[in-house]
Amino acid sequence: MVEVFEVLRAWLAGLGLRKVAERAGVDRKTARRYVAAAEAAGLSRDAGVEALTDELVGVVVEAVRPARPNGHGASWELLLAHEEQISAWVKGGDGAEPLSIVKIEELLARQGCVVSYRTLHRFAVERCGFRPKRTTVRVADGEPGVECQVDFAQMGYLTDPETGRRRKVHALIFTAVVSRHMFVWLTYSQTLVAVIAGCEAAWRFFGGAFKVLIPDNLKPVVTDADAVNPTLNVGWLDYAQHVGFGTDPARIGA
Repeated sequence: MVEVFEVLRAWLAGLGLRKVAERAGVDRKTARRYVAAAEAAGLSRDAGVEALTDELVGVVVEAVRPARPNGHGASWELLLAHEEQISAWVKGGDGAEPLSIVKIEELLARQGCVVSYRTLHRFAVERCGFRPKRTTVRVADGEPGVECQVDFAQMGYLTDPETGRRRKVHALIFTAVVSRHMFVWLTYSQTLVAVIAGCEAAWRFFGGAFKVLIPDNLKPVVTDADAVNPTLNVGWLDYAQHVGFGTDPARIGA
């Protein structure tokens, strides 16, 4: 329910399907299915977020819920039949260079195995030993007040006045992307509760919430960091929906 709500919330905000999928931590094909089901249920893009009732989201969930007895869909089953070949392409050898996922996707399509890039990427990483190359991409800053980067840093040890024990202290650092204005929240833990408490303090400091938060793959926020399809904590998505901001996880390398 939370995942569907997040997809539709981002779609109603006018974002494209690629960005909608990233914000919700799903692949683009899944986001497209959610949107199509919502439109079939009567949701129009000019409607406000108040149109996302529990009844509407429930209808969408029932319409798109896949039958996956083994935890994977039909595309994954198709790839299992080509696992040995994909592994050979990924590893290279005997004078052959390792192939990229894009090239492997093309070769599989020639053999009649057509799957999405994201599914193929996950399959190659989980079963075939693929490790993406580390890359650096320069990006342009957005508008003031739109994006805020969030990350933890270790501050050292302090004596807890309540227990008398020395405890490790973490700093949750919020950095406005354009102005680089920063807010630091100290905490003894790196839990979701601690992150949300830091966010609430940051909104008071900045005078409001940013439209987009960019967490550097904080474990309480991003439960499964991935270069293509990161998975966001459901509790975090629920909080983001409550406040009204989007989440854009930082990209990771190999």
